[in-house]
Amino acid sequence: MAEYTTTVPTDWGPEQAFDYLAEFSNAADWDPSIEAGRSLSAEPLTVGARFEIELSMLGRTTMMTYETVEIDRPHRVVLRSETAVLISVDTLSFDPAPGGGTAVTYDADLTLKGPLKLLDPALALGFNRVADKARDGLRERLAGSPPARAEDPEGARG
Repeated sequence: MAEYTTTVPTDWGPEQAFDYLAEFSNAADWDPSIEAGRSLSAEPLTVGARFEIELSMLGRTTMMTYETVEIDRPHRVVLRSETAVLISVDTLSFDPAPGGGTAVTYDADLTLKGPLKLLDPALALGFNRVADKARDGLRERLAGSPPARAEDPEGARG
């Protein structure tokens, strides 16, 4: 199993940070290993919402579908993806920071399946490098202005 946890401060309020990051297709904005992301659900901030992520790693592109399995706005969201070879669980927590803003904690767990579990130590090393770049991208994105929340009365997203 490969695990990576980081906490990134932001001036954004908990609701702003939560709404942006819980809509997991936005990961393409800050994670350099994600080529593209899109919401597959009309309501992206609910349990059962699904997101398609195009992940590029080690010269290969993989499509992963994440599903929101737990949501407690604006405190915590848990997303899960399962492929033929691994299970990914991403947990984001949002805590008000003293003096304003939010401390965003991102915990990512990757577990290889079946006989591939023997490669967990190698996965952990490679994953830490990729996760460090994602952390830096998240820090940079959350240092900027929060996105304007677009009203979408018909629920169409994509």
